[in-house]
Amino acid sequence: MNVHFSYKSSRSPEIEQEIKHQIEKLGKRLQTFHPELVHLHGGFEKGNERNNAIVSLNLRLPSGQITAQEKGTSGVAALKAAFHELTTQLNAHKDLLRNRYKWRRNTKERRSVPFEETMAAVHPPAVSDGEIHSFINANLPKLALFVERELQYREVNGLLAPDTVTREEVLGEAVAMALEDGEGRPQALGLEAWLHVLARRAILRTADGNRNDANMIHLEQPMGKQNVSGSDEEYLQFHQPDDYNDAEQSIADPTAGTPEQIMASDEFVRQIEAALSTAAPLERETFILSAIEGFSVEEMVLMSGRSEEEIRTLLENARVIVSNKLSAEKLKQKSLHGKQA
Repeated sequence: MNVHFSYKSSRSPEIEQEIKHQIEKLGKRLQTFHPELVHLHGGFEKGNERNNAIVSLNLRLPSGQITAQEKGTSGVAALKAAFHELTTQLNAHKDLLRNRYKWRRNTKERRSVPFEETMAAVHPPAVSDGEIHSFINANLPKLALFVERELQYREVNGLLAPDTVTREEVLGEAVAMALEDGEGRPQALGLEAWLHVLARRAILRTADGNRNDANMIHLEQPMGKQNVSGSDEEYLQFHQPDDYNDAEQSIADPTAGTPEQIMASDEFVRQIEAALSTAAPLERETFILSAIEGFSVEEMVLMSGRSEEEIRTLLENARVIVSNKLSAEKLKQKSLHGKQA
């Protein structure tokens, strides 16, 4: 966005800071327009005794022009009022552009081209198969842990029969659904959040498919554990019987955590799952996605299709349950330590 401000009165650091803040907020609402085609011109004038400042704004877009002029007792107050009026007109203008292609142009009902299909619109890039493969290769352990926790939760609560669905089946189905690109990923939803949505769908789809084949015997599936021992042939290709591994021969993994960190993380997840045992399924799902998977409220709105208010209510209810359960557990442990002492 091209920005130019002219001053006919004194300027201050507060005014400069407010202009920067308002331009950042306005820029978030102009992401559908090419930045080179957007021009914002602002002007400051000194008013009378009652209104010390007058701010004029002129926003030129590829689809039209918007102006706003407001007065205020100070420069900051006039700026806020002017940008608020400009934002209100911009929202109405964007709504008009979204519905413009529905207008009847003449008796033959010819319709104009939607703004999203014009050269002035910015189109978000589509996710390619290569990006999906790269993300899976880099984040497969994290996604596998999420699937494993979801399967365990469903088996414990009787929503899924034990050993009906394996983690590998769910991961394979989720990746296949992502590569098919037939699930309708929202443009504003990231690839990680989208794969988590597909993983939950894959659990239901795989469970339904395996439930129908419960009475069938698969030739490739072993019916019992084989009572045979493995061979050392592969090991002996690189090591002799009298060799032993030195610490210098091992290559450290910089991404792996220490045993203490791994145990602390697993213990934290187990405590959260135990605390959420009495929570509703939607409350548990929302808290897990927020506290463990790290998704924001905006991402969970797109993932679930629920409103932001509903997501925040579910998250707050789950937080209260977890806080009460963990507090009760701490008091119980303190009392046990006191008795032992």
